[in-house]
Amino acid sequence: MRRRRAQKRRIDPDPRFNDLLVAKLINIVMERGKKSIAEKIVYQAFDIIKEKTSKEPLEVFHHSVDNIRPLLETKSRRVGGATYQVPVSVPEERGQSLALRWIRAYSRERKGKPMHEKLAQELIDGFNKTGAAVKKREDVHKMAESNRAFAHYRW
Repeated sequence: MRRRRAQKRRIDPDPRFNDLLVAKLINIVMERGKKSIAEKIVYQAFDIIKEKTSKEPLEVFHHSVDNIRPLLETKSRRVGGATYQVPVSVPEERGQSLALRWIRAYSRERKGKPMHEKLAQELIDGFNKTGAAVKKREDVHKMAESNRAFAHYRW
């Protein structure tokens, strides 16, 4: 075990919107350390969102993340010889990072378009409570609900 808890690194807000969550999305979209390309992808996606929805892209993004963010998840807990899936509530920060990772993953799964278009569409779908990332959240909640009987094993 560690002697003490690892320090959390503070990230700077992104340059265009001065928003921490957008900076986290940029870091998650980034591949092989190419941050300028990741920024371009995210900002182009935001421009597409503004075009398609005629709403403020930052507002659409935040609503989308809130709609995708899970409130409950299951964690494996070994009791005796059996392993139970124990439902636990998700802290806000973990929920946000899970939502951003799901947005990235399901954007990449879409085929036949450039990444910025796929990302924009996934964010719009999240805003409208449709799409693969929202379905993932529903599946995680369903899993937690079906394992509610093991909630007393929480730690």
